[in-house]
Amino acid sequence: MLRYLSLITICFLATTPIFADSKFGLGRTALPSEISAWDIDVLPDGRGLPAGKGDAIVGEEIFANKCAACHGDFAEGIDNWPALAGGFDTLADEDPVKTVGSYWPYLSTLWDYINRSMPFGEAQTLTSDEVYSIVAYILYSNDLIEDDFVLNNQNFSKFNMYNSNGFIIDDRKISEYSNWSKEPCMKDCKQSSKITKRASVIDVTPGESSSSQEIEQPELNSKKTNIVSIDPELIKAGEKVFKKCKSCHAVGEGAKNKSGPQLYNIIGRKMGSADRYKYSKGFKLASDEGRIWDEQLMIEFLRKPKKFMKGTKMSFGGLKKDKDLDAIVAYLKTAK
Repeated sequence: MLRYLSLITICFLATTPIFADSKFGLGRTALPSEISAWDIDVLPDGRGLPAGKGDAIVGEEIFANKCAACHGDFAEGIDNWPALAGGFDTLADEDPVKTVGSYWPYLSTLWDYINRSMPFGEAQTLTSDEVYSIVAYILYSNDLIEDDFVLNNQNFSKFNMYNSNGFIIDDRKISEYSNWSKEPCMKDCKQSSKITKRASVIDVTPGESSSSQEIEQPELNSKKTNIVSIDPELIKAGEKVFKKCKSCHAVGEGAKNKSGPQLYNIIGRKMGSADRYKYSKGFKLASDEGRIWDEQLMIEFLRKPKKFMKGTKMSFGGLKKDKDLDAIVAYLKTAK
């Protein structure tokens, strides 16, 4: 409340000249230093940015301490707090995933919002270098920069966001409003209308006979037969282990990419092949080579991800217990 009243005071001081000739004689013109204390906007071309720099390596630690409680260690979002990474090329989907990486057109919006409003409950406690570092980490989480890229006030305006060209100017006022504002045509109108046919009469509505027809069931293939033979208790244990993964990955039919790729039918799938997911260079190369995930390769990867695939963005340290590795692979093979 005090801060709000102070803003009103500053605004009043800034507009005092309007009342300069009034009998009240209150106030004075606001000093540049007083105005600048509130004028902290950062524009898309970089105007308003303070001097500073930061990279994703430093930003990861700051993000973990200041932001991860709400947004997750990998910017994947927790509960109702928004995800900041992932969702690339989903904007035309029925359920688009709008994140900083997939949707926001200007990097300045991210810098300005963090500087102005974050962390939650401690707004404007971050230094300029800390803000640059957090912004860099969010860009890295979206695979838009390498971890050693140094973001600063000099190269900031040159950075092009993924969806920067995904917006159009709303010109309907010029291009369409005139068509809507014409006088309506009230001539040669049809005097009356009547129903001539009904859907049930012309047989365009399915009846009971069509819904009751038996649908031929295909025989189970060998893959499904193998799934049936997996120990249900092992699958259940694997589902429990997968809780460590579900903040970043989705599994099951219709699963969508999150901050990590969807894992439906991952065993037997080509590496780096999830549609619309931006993989690291290592997985792109594995995809080009046609490498296929099998149970043993998945176990090796989940045991030590960074050792298995150099440059992977997956920060998870790995599963240490063999029983957990066997269980999660069983779950990944059967998740529907």
